[in-house]
Amino acid sequence: MVLQSFGKINLALDVLGKRTDGYHDVRLIMQTVSLCDRVEVEIGSELSLKSNLPFIPTDNRNIAYRAAEEFFAYTKIKGGAKIYLDKKIPVGAGLGGGSSNGAAVICALNSLYKTNLSKSEMEKLAAKTGADTAFFITGGTCLAEGLGEVITPIPSKLSGYVLILKPRFSVSTKWVYENLALDSGILRPDIDKIIWQLKTGDIPSLAQNMANVLESVTEKRYPQIKAIKEIMMKNGALGAMMSGSGSAVFGIFDDEKAARNCTEKIDVPYDLSDVFTFV
Repeated sequence: MVLQSFGKINLALDVLGKRTDGYHDVRLIMQTVSLCDRVEVEIGSELSLKSNLPFIPTDNRNIAYRAAEEFFAYTKIKGGAKIYLDKKIPVGAGLGGGSSNGAAVICALNSLYKTNLSKSEMEKLAAKTGADTAFFITGGTCLAEGLGEVITPIPSKLSGYVLILKPRFSVSTKWVYENLALDSGILRPDIDKIIWQLKTGDIPSLAQNMANVLESVTEKRYPQIKAIKEIMMKNGALGAMMSGSGSAVFGIFDDEKAARNCTEKIDVPYDLSDVFTFV
């Protein structure tokens, strides 16, 4: 089975506080985009994983591998799987590539082994591999709460084009959360307002109201992120923001030509710079 494994951006990201277990409670809005990896899954006698990128781990450090382990443990199936990841989503970008791969593997194995797992069961399996993985079982536009594993779909009229630029550096999510200070007067998103704007299709207002509290950490160390956002805004973006903990930055445009022209204005070295749609 071959599946498209879509990336995501965050339209809003708020951190509510730190838990006693060291993790953080979050409230955020995630949106899948047409940037995607290609995930191939085949029934096998044992579990194996390969990728087109030599630096991608091929054991249980990889979310896709762990997702398969969770599937077999839950279903008590003694079989295996051959997994191949054709990676296009940049690593360390805040675009959810690894989490998306994990969700795709669970969906593929559920179909190949005809286990008829419910969406809720697959989300629970996905959540065991990482906070964002459960979202990709549903995809589209969703509110995520708790650690990120409590997913509520949002009926959305989001339209337009999204320019995604991944600078030539990656960001550690762990480092960002370790350095986050929630009492420093940081800009926080009005998520309920953004949900209303998604439902009504008020894209200009939504784009202007986007906020990501993690920018307060990442931008201090990587000022290129703020510079990219400013260039996007000067060249037709309705709004621009960092996705997740970075380092990818995206801008929302209502005109595809303007989005593509903007790529020529950004002189920051990058691994990815292209225009995508919302899916």
